[in-house]
Amino acid sequence: FYCFGCGAGGDVISFVMRTENLDYVSAVETLAKRAGITLPEFGDKTRDDGVTRTRVLQMNLEAAKFFRACLFDPALGGEGMKYFQGSRRMSLATIKHFGLGYAPNDFGALRRHMHQKGYTDDELIAAYLCGRSQKGNVYDLFRNRVMFPIIDTSGNVVAFGGRVMDDSKPKYLNSSD
Repeated sequence: FYCFGCGAGGDVISFVMRTENLDYVSAVETLAKRAGITLPEFGDKTRDDGVTRTRVLQMNLEAAKFFRACLFDPALGGEGMKYFQGSRRMSLATIKHFGLGYAPNDFGALRRHMHQKGYTDDELIAAYLCGRSQKGNVYDLFRNRVMFPIIDTSGNVVAFGGRVMDDSKPKYLNSSD
């Protein structure tokens, strides 16, 4: 490709890197996926906190499913659904399309669910789904918030944004990444 405006140019990989804001490996993976080509696995990078990126993506996907299930449970997510459909006038189709959810007003609901799925407290903290108090207690970071999964161009849930439905602070809480 060549841009006559700024003079940038390159091959298909550099084009995808620029347009999708990806690193080289992610651009190659994206192109391979689009073309239906399976790339060999070379292992998963371990992050500085000792958790692999793949493990974090798996945790985020499971958390997104949990938040969505909570939203559609009238006993847990009625307030969240009322916020989306009432205050924000979102259709059910829009809510489903974007995978919106609700984090219950409970210090351990997500944590308990994730433990049942085999995730540890240290992993949940590394993924910014839980925090640790000064007393050493582990708690859900997102509570009583409508949840917005942040999805990359490959379809992975990479982070979350949570918003309170009243005037409490902080209004927005986002994953660290």
